[in-house]
Amino acid sequence: MAKPSAHKEKVRQQKQKQKQLNRNLSIGIIFIVMIALVIAAWPEPEPEQLPATRMGSDLALGVEGAPIVIIEYGDFGCSTCRVWHQAGIRDQILDDYGEKVMFVWRDYPVITGQSPKAAEAGQCAFDQNKFWEYHDYIYEQGSSLSLDSLKAYARAIGLDSEQFDECLDSGRNKAKVDESFMQGIKLGFPGAPGFTVNDTKLPGPPMYETLKGIIDDILAAQ
Repeated sequence: MAKPSAHKEKVRQQKQKQKQLNRNLSIGIIFIVMIALVIAAWPEPEPEQLPATRMGSDLALGVEGAPIVIIEYGDFGCSTCRVWHQAGIRDQILDDYGEKVMFVWRDYPVITGQSPKAAEAGQCAFDQNKFWEYHDYIYEQGSSLSLDSLKAYARAIGLDSEQFDECLDSGRNKAKVDESFMQGIKLGFPGAPGFTVNDTKLPGPPMYETLKGIIDDILAAQ
């Protein structure tokens, strides 16, 4: 049997060890909390600034300098935009008027919470010279605007997936999307799609006959 004094000494040592353990645990918790606070307060890195030439670039089909410029302010999450695209009006106008018409897309991501990132994805496709292929794929075959889906669409049309994913994850084209969005706001479009033909703002997605009439009038006046 252990002597009483020896037992007391053993208990005392155990208490000291427990106090030291508690002290170390407290210090560890404080250290972890401090690290978490520093991380939370650390500013996120700003995306690289796009050069002026990139900010001024248009997502366009047709001939630059054409007398007729049709601009669509569109949203990849917009069902009306999808229906208008699938009606083939854009391609019919370009086929009928050739070098007299340039068609421009501007991002106006107002319909869904995923629309702004989808607009960035389109801009990333533009960086690989395949915006229109990406645009058409979404409206013809895309069923989701999730981040994984946006990346899958890029692979489906043959984009460099590593380059595309890095572009989309970095958010570097957000400034370009925001610029287009603000242009649509200034024009007062209540939703997507919005259209302009030269300086004429259209009240809604135009049918072929409507566009044809406006174009013919402009060309006749010139």
